[in-house]
Amino acid sequence: MPGPQFFTPRSVRPSRPKRRFTLAEANKTLPLVKRIVGDIVRTHGQALKCQQQLEKLAAGREGKNVKDQQSQLQSGLESAMTKLEDYVDELTEIGCELKDYQSGLIDFTGRHKGHDVCLCWKLGEETVGYWHEQEAGFAGRQPVATLREAE
Repeated sequence: MPGPQFFTPRSVRPSRPKRRFTLAEANKTLPLVKRIVGDIVRTHGQALKCQQQLEKLAAGREGKNVKDQQSQLQSGLESAMTKLEDYVDELTEIGCELKDYQSGLIDFTGRHKGHDVCLCWKLGEETVGYWHEQEAGFAGRQPVATLREAE
């Protein structure tokens, strides 16, 4: 019996979004971004659950009931993956970039001292409270109080 087919969502885009945000502009998008990212985190969890159940079935015995369950789970997985792609497309249209499906980590391109940086927000945070250099990633987050947009 062939193993389950897991469809990984398109990779989180490595290219930078074209839109640049001020801190105020990024914060204005958060009501919509929060809803979309909440949907992403929830749907990603559903996809992982389907994948785990498919793997469990694949390790078990064969039979008509198993094949029906696999078909139903595979259909659910494919549906979740399509939704994830649509949600990521919505974020791209806004101009921000999804960095992590599980934690709901988002970057907006902003400016600091005349060069592009990432304004960093994570699901559960009330506002964009951090920024980091483009190459620094989440570990390099600094409070927005140190951000110098006008320079």
